[in-house]
Amino acid sequence: MSEFQLVMPKMGESIAEATIIRWVKNEGDTITADETVLEIATDKVDSEVPSPKGGVLVKRLFNEGDVVAVGAPIAIIALEGGAVTSVSTPVVEVKQAVVEVEKNIAAATNTVSAPQSINNGNRFYSPLVLNIAKEEKVSMAELENIAGTGNEGRVTKRDILAYIQNRGNTPAVQQPTTQPAPIVESAKSTPAPTPATHQAPKVTLMQGDEIIEMDRMRKLIADHMVMSKHVSPHVTSFVEVDVTNMVKWREKAKKVYEKRENEKITYTPMFIECIVRAIKDFPMINIAVDGQNIIKRKQINIGMAAALPTGNLIVPVIKNADNMNLIGLTKNVNDLANRARANKLAPEEIQGGTFTITNVGGFGNVMGTPIINQPQVAILATGSINKKPAVIETEMGDVIAIRHIMFLSLSYDHRVVDGALGGSFVRRVADYMEQWDINREI
Repeated sequence: MSEFQLVMPKMGESIAEATIIRWVKNEGDTITADETVLEIATDKVDSEVPSPKGGVLVKRLFNEGDVVAVGAPIAIIALEGGAVTSVSTPVVEVKQAVVEVEKNIAAATNTVSAPQSINNGNRFYSPLVLNIAKEEKVSMAELENIAGTGNEGRVTKRDILAYIQNRGNTPAVQQPTTQPAPIVESAKSTPAPTPATHQAPKVTLMQGDEIIEMDRMRKLIADHMVMSKHVSPHVTSFVEVDVTNMVKWREKAKKVYEKRENEKITYTPMFIECIVRAIKDFPMINIAVDGQNIIKRKQINIGMAAALPTGNLIVPVIKNADNMNLIGLTKNVNDLANRARANKLAPEEIQGGTFTITNVGGFGNVMGTPIINQPQVAILATGSINKKPAVIETEMGDVIAIRHIMFLSLSYDHRVVDGALGGSFVRRVADYMEQWDINREI
């Protein structure tokens, strides 16, 4: 029998595993070339996995909810023209192959320890979990004691992040000795201080309460936000901006853009153009932190937070935004936003961001204190635009006029971005917004 093994596809440079969220095809179903077989999810995006060849789905090697390494077999397909008899590769052998694949991935990405630790004590650990353990100095003994919530008690990313958050400054678990050390009482001895923990308070249910389980994406967002606050000391600077020129120019341009370019121009691409100009003036805002090294980015890739119909957020990235004019930015913003809402983004389209913008004004908020999208070091929130009386300096003296005013909020990583840099950068963004040429060619 001619068989083909469908494997977990590579979803990006930093992604070593994915979760199967739904099988579209059942065993025995006929599959045409490029037809979707299953849907998978990573900590970045949901994707469909098509079969490159037509045939019959003979065996699904994993269940929904299982975490599978990149490159591991996930299904066996009998190719068209071949007789379907029996599956030549038992599931046990395939799962052993998965372990071997993940061992290779772990070794390639410098995870916690030698390959034998991956399946130490007959307990499986994914490369992602092992990599987090290495970075946070979690010993194998500690890993063995973490209660796993994954399939067959597997320790998930969420489990180890929760453990790291709650363990505080407790020392690593030591391997037990053959005989316990004797207890020596001393009048001079003082009790060791109790280590501080950050355990979430226990919630008491009250009459009429409804328990709603977080969906998969909300769990990932929660983990990412907690991690960001744990990694970076956040500082936020605020600036008030007069965007009257931008508002008036857009009123003139939006009908022309829609008719000529078949695109609706929003404020987002206009804001991004100003941000890119300011990043060129202050390139040390466009960096990442790797241990004690600062990575200065050459590319300017702007992530824009987009709200999904579910209420969750996703951040598609406009790559090389500094090489685009306003029309190019407008087309990219609209395309990414539309496909984000339709869950049609590719994994690479939400990776590689170097700076993020989020629009809290879309919800009627005047300002916000956004959380940094790691491993970036800064994120800018744009507030709602409101008409307000303002003092205007003229040749005839000061006058009060109605202007369009908004607030910018810049959160930044105080490990590497000081107040002078953060404050100067957000002020420069505001300057470019206020200096928008109202007679600019449309």
